[in-house]
Amino acid sequence: MNRIIIAKISEGLGNQMFMYANAYAISKKFDLNLCLDPYSGYYKNNIRSFMLNNFNISSKIAPSEWIFSNDYKNLKKKIKIKYDLFKKKKSFFFESKDKNKLTKFTSINLDSFNDKIYVDGNFESEKYFLDYRNDLLNQFSFKNDMSNNKYLDIIRKHNVVSISIRQNRYSERMGNKFDQHSIIKSQEFVSKTVDYIYQSIKFIKSKVHNPKFLLWSNDFTGLEKYFPTNEFLYVINLENKILNDFYLLTQCKYFIVGPSTFSWWGAWLSDNRSKICIRPKNINPSNNVDFWPESWMSI
Repeated sequence: MNRIIIAKISEGLGNQMFMYANAYAISKKFDLNLCLDPYSGYYKNNIRSFMLNNFNISSKIAPSEWIFSNDYKNLKKKIKIKYDLFKKKKSFFFESKDKNKLTKFTSINLDSFNDKIYVDGNFESEKYFLDYRNDLLNQFSFKNDMSNNKYLDIIRKHNVVSISIRQNRYSERMGNKFDQHSIIKSQEFVSKTVDYIYQSIKFIKSKVHNPKFLLWSNDFTGLEKYFPTNEFLYVINLENKILNDFYLLTQCKYFIVGPSTFSWWGAWLSDNRSKICIRPKNINPSNNVDFWPESWMSI
């Protein structure tokens, strides 16, 4: 029997894609069967949900006995992890972090692991899976036709530049919505992002003929004071927002990439040969120091 890797999938769409891409690359590199655990990351927190089933991913869902999707099973997992520390052949592979919870690309070696490996971590760097880019373009293709969208014609007919801005980064969770420190931190994050965007716009205008700026956001409230609607077209999808937003992002060829995994993947999956990807020099939304691709321009 081939060795098996079971990848825990959690958090929002962008992070789910990083988790899957890393696990897919591991499965190909080491000739492993890939299964997904799409449940244990969500049974306690249902703010987000598993979304990779909207794409043409090839991996299967792991059998229920390999998934830790309730309190009892999670307790068993913790006990297994404790025992794993003393075993010569390990079963649990966790993304390594330093004392400040920072991580970086680290080459993966499975010599000390047994035939069934649970992998857990975000692995937010293309260095983990760049060798399998062409495969991943197919894996992350949409199952359903997404082309029935009023913005798509604009993207195809104009030199559209995508702008992504994430609001409420530190205050979106229920426990932080009214926390003053989290609110202020979110506002500062937006302010830094806006500064970066306007510096990037200046560069884009020097390189792209007659650019048309389209704006994506998780929350458009108050953005008019930064981005007037006579200069920026707001991409407002009222139905199936996350998937429609994401599909449209992947169809662009010029990107002012926002500091979010969602925006990162929209730009990374664009297969336009002449695309320009700009990313912020001094904003990293990830704990991974290798988050930004080296080929992207920093401003």
